[in-house]
Order: sequence, then structure tokens, then C-alpha cells
Amino acid sequence: MPQTLTEIKEELAARGIRPKHTLGQNFLHDHNQLRKLVAAAALPAGALVLEVGPGTGTLTETLLDAGCEVIACELDRDMAAIVRTRNAHRMGTGVGCLTLVEADCLDGKHAISAHILQALAGRPFTLVANLPYQAATPLIATLLERHPECRGQFVTIQREVGDRLMAKAGSDAYGPISVMMELLADVEQIAVLSPGCFWPAPKVTSAMLAIRPRAGERPCNPWEPFTEFVQRVFGKRRKQLGAILNRESVAAAGFDPMRRPETLTPTEWLVLFAAQRSA
Repeated sequence: MPQTLTEIKEELAARGIRPKHTLGQNFLHDHNQLRKLVAAAALPAGALVLEVGPGTGTLTETLLDAGCEVIACELDRDMAAIVRTRNAHRMGTGVGCLTLVEADCLDGKHAISAHILQALAGRPFTLVANLPYQAATPLIATLLERHPECRGQFVTIQREVGDRLMAKAGSDAYGPISVMMELLADVEQIAVLSPGCFWPAPKVTSAMLAIRPRAGERPCNPWEPFTEFVQRVFGKRRKQLGAILNRESVAAAGFDPMRRPETLTPTEWLVLFAAQRSA
């Protein structure tokens, strides 16, 4: 059974600690939502799962009980101590076992922690996590863009972030991350979670997303120059394309130089990038 809210509070009270707002610690305690997240991931017994920000280990224990091998990455030593103590009999590798990594999940903005990569050892894995808000976007993007061994991401994140991941051209939430997600993955909103599903209750609504990478070659190779181009142009999103780039080259590529970056679909971004490279 996953930990109850009472058990979570008792674990922290026994150690004289409280959730740390600076680390985005809002623990998902709603059992229905926990089961929904794990069910969406459709994990076979023995599946390798990466969890980031386990907190007291409610989701961790749910995954272990389902027969997964879990690598849990926790930055907070206090929370790591709780997870280790509660799961001392399950530490190790293999089915139903836990490896605990005490580190930041990222080494810089675009690199997964070397400690996590060492634990994963190049094996295919799935991310299943109630992500700390500040780590969500860079972690999701880095796994999708740089780690094909990640078979899917099933996460709870701030709903505003989820809206950006799923945004379409022309909407206020549309940006570089929206372009990347549409080109590389199928993104599905599984559920919307009220603040009451978490403790402490955040001031925002959350969303549960399934991010499934698309099979096959990427639509642009190499990928990094394309992402840098999109981010650079989107950095001036209120300006017209002709003012950001060369007006003649934009027109030669078949685009109205008066259009703005947020109006381009992901496919149009690919066309514009290819034209700029060959100009």
C-alpha cells in the first residue's frame, strides 16, 4: 500500500523536518492518482524505472510493489534518508529493487546527472515521477532530445508547463519546447490534479502527462543546430521574421517576412531552418 498522508507527515515529524518549498517538495499522496500514473506507464515486471524527486517514497514503493527496478534520484538528504530507511530490505539491483542516487538530476541545463547515467548503465528505462517543478522542463527536454534509451516519460508537473509542452502554433503558450515536443513525441494529458492531491498543497493546478517518443529517425539531423535556431528566433517572438532574419531569405523560403515566430508550425520551422542553412 502506498503511504497515507498521515504516514508521510509522521515520517517528517519524527525527524523534525518539513517539506522544503525551495526544492519544490509537494508530495503526491492521492492513491488514485498514483495508480493512474503507474497504469499509464504500462510497465512490465522487471522494467527499469527512473524516478526523480521521490520525497518520502510513496511512488517509489508503488513502483517497487509492481515489480519494477527503480533508480530514484533525490537531492534532499533528509528525504533520501527516509527512502533508504523505509526500503532498506529492497536496496540493490534487479526486479523489485531500489538504487538511490543522492544528487541533482541534472549536471547543467542539458545533461543528465553522471550519477544517474552510471546507475542506468545504458539500459532502456522509463521516467515515472512527480517532478519538482523547477526541474521539469529541462529534464523532460534533455531526456527526449538526448537519450533515446528513455522509452517514455510519465510525470506530474505544473499544469502551466504541461500547457507549454502541448501548445499549438499561434497560442500564447507556444514556444521552443512546444516545437520540439510535437516533432519528437506524442504527448497526452492523462489527468488534471487539484492542489489537494499534494501535501503541502501547491498554489497551482498540476497535470499528469504521458510523453511517448516517436520511433524512427529525427526530422532534422543534426538536431542541436535546429533547436538553437528555434530558440534564437523565438527569443524575439514579437518581432517579424524579416526583421529577425534576412528579409529576402525568408521570402525565398516561401514565408511572409511579416509573420512572427509564434505563428510557425513545427513543420514550417523545419522548412525555414533548412532554407537558412542553405542560403
